[in-house]
Order: sequence, then C-alpha cells, then structure tokens
Amino acid sequence: MRKQYDFSKAKRAKSIPHLAKLQAEAKGKTRITIMLDNDLLMAFRAKADSEGTGYQTLINQTLRQAVGAGPVDEATLRRVLREELKAG
Repeated sequence: MRKQYDFSKAKRAKSIPHLAKLQAEAKGKTRITIMLDNDLLMAFRAKADSEGTGYQTLINQTLRQAVGAGPVDEATLRRVLREELKAG
C-alpha cells in the first residue's frame, strides 16, 4: 500500500453511471452504525440465509413491524383508493 494516493483525477459517484444508479436506488434509506448483540445478529443472518434474503432487510422489516408502519402493498393501496372514491 502506498502512503499517499493521488485523487486529483477522481470522479464523484454521481458522474459514473452505474454508481449513480446505485445511489438513486438507495434513496429513502440512511446509512447508520448500530451496535447489536452478537447472538441477535447471528440469528438474523441465519434466518436470512434460510429465507434467501439479506439480514439487513429482515432487521428493517422487524423494526417496521415493531413501530407498526409497514410498507404499502398493492392490495392495501387498491382497498384504500376504493374506499376514498366511494366516500368522495
């Protein structure tokens, strides 16, 4: 490893198409640092492996359920729109 690197010709992520796309997809999310108990993290990772999804996704879903704010699915959206259209 070098002691110093020259970043004078470096580009920002938003000017590189595939990196800009990744940033756009991450809108609505914030990167944080959080300390979790090792056994809890291992449980989420094991469950994620068995379900074929990411452990961070499972943690996010669990937190959503805990605060009672789930993402709106298509069926729920259709039901609410029907109710609003009937009322209006």
